[in-house]
This record gives sequence, structure tokens and C-alpha cells, in this order.
Amino acid sequence: MRIWHRVPGVDLVGVCRAFVSVSERGSFTVGAAAARMSQSVASRRVAALEERFGEQLFERTSRRAVLTPFGRDMLPVARQLVQAADVLLHEAEAAKRKPWRLAVPGICSTAGLARLVAEARGHGVTLDLRVAAPAQRLELLHAQQVRAALLAVPADEATWSVPLGLAGVQEPGVRRVYLETLRVGRACPGPARRVWIQPEDDVPHIRDPLTLLRDAVGLRPAQLVAATDLTTAAAEVLCSRDLLLCSPAQAAELALKWRPIGELTLSRGFALAAAAGGNPQHLEGRLGGAIARCLGTDTQPDTTEGAEA
Repeated sequence: MRIWHRVPGVDLVGVCRAFVSVSERGSFTVGAAAARMSQSVASRRVAALEERFGEQLFERTSRRAVLTPFGRDMLPVARQLVQAADVLLHEAEAAKRKPWRLAVPGICSTAGLARLVAEARGHGVTLDLRVAAPAQRLELLHAQQVRAALLAVPADEATWSVPLGLAGVQEPGVRRVYLETLRVGRACPGPARRVWIQPEDDVPHIRDPLTLLRDAVGLRPAQLVAATDLTTAAAEVLCSRDLLLCSPAQAAELALKWRPIGELTLSRGFALAAAAGGNPQHLEGRLGGAIARCLGTDTQPDTTEGAEA
């Protein structure tokens, strides 16, 4: 096939497809139609092939196209080339339709995940989602049980960042909630109020700064609780004066009043990573906006005007 490298514009598969189709049907008209090309295109392609070989492939009559001895010798190889090209095209289409098994955080709502999958289909991408906690997403990626994962990373390493704050049932009447106001005996009558951390945020770059702040402002260790699941944490908050560490989108879904933390800025960071040898840029380029919406990065926090406490 090296001879074709010196012939600009020649479609080797295309000319061989025309040659094979005409030879199988014994007619340029019928063969061209079967190959989904016009008769003039089929004639030009076969002529180009004959010119390149320096030999005729067909004996042409008014009604028939009969293979010459040279044409009969060339037909098996040309047929193999066309078949190989068809297999290649079929495999390429199958590869494009192959689902992207993607590990995603459990903080995404069902509606958000559904919209992500639907938008991906509009971009020709089929997603197969696996909801998992941060450590499990990393394990799934390393074990190559998923093609890609949205990993929990510090904000300075993140592609997408989601602001975190504290949410409770009652309207706080302030623009920010300071952890020091939860100290027992200071503007906090009754049982000690707790801050619940859901599994998605039980990672060092979020948990550790919050723990240091807890100790610095004099809260009890039991006032910062890592929940086993979001449902448990939300239930505790809904039936008490406790607070949930969450995003504005989650607070809205749970009908809670969300405010930023007064003493420090926290956010969830996410980055898309692919399994060994993979490249996440293809997926990120097509679905970056959809992923952002699913994570809740486009949700504006509700900070009703009021005095800071």
C-alpha cells in the first residue's frame, strides 16, 4: 500500500470499495448504487485504481463490467481491505458508544444525576454512574472498576469547587455562623449544639481545619460529629438545633437555612481522574458544565442580610 502515499487525495478504501462492489454485481450502475455512490463517482474511482496499477481491472461493454485476469487477481486483496475497513469503522462506533463508568459523590441529588446522564447522551456519551464515598471512589479508580472518578481534592487542586457552610432548621438571623457561638454556656442554652459532618466531607482537607477550629474556640469534642450517612445527619438536624455542614444546594433540598462559617472558608474540591492509561480531558471537555451543575457549584448561597454573630 506504500505506493498510495505518493498520490494525494486518493481514498484507497473508497476506490477499492467501488472496485469490489462493481465486480460483485457486474455493472457500474448496480455496483455504484450498492456502494451508495453515483455511477460517475464509481467510474472515476475504478479509473484511478486502474491508472495507479497501470492495468485494466474490467472489460467494459454497454451492459456489463467483466473482470480482466488482472482484476480477478486483485479482487481478493481489495475485498480484504474493504472488510478490514468496515470492521475498523464498526469497532470505532462501538468504542464511542461504550459506557463511561463514572464514580460520583453521594452528595448529588437524583435529579442532578439524571440531568447529567441525559446531557451526556446529547454529547454522544453514555454514562454508567457509581455513587460512592471519597475513599471508595479512589479505590474503584485504582482497581480500574470505573473508567473515571470525581475525586475529592483540596480546593487549590480542584476543577470544581462547592462552598460549604452550616445549615439548620431555624433562621439564624445572621449572615455568617461562627462556631464559637455554639460554645456551651454562651448564647446556647440547653443541650450542646452539634455540627454534623457527612461522609463526603469526612476528608482531611475539610475535617482537619474544622477540628482545629473546634478546639480553638473551645467547643467540646462531641460537638463535631462525623455521620455514617447523610440521612442520619440530616435527621438529627431536622429534629434539633444542630447544624449540618453542607452545600447551599443540599440545604435547599432539605429546606434548611444555610450560612457560611464565620471563622474560615471551606469548600469541597473535585477533580476528574481517569483509570490507568485513560485521559479524562475528553469527558471533562464535553461535560464540564453538566458536572458543575450536578455538584451544585452554580447554586448561589442564601445569605439573608443580618448582623454577623
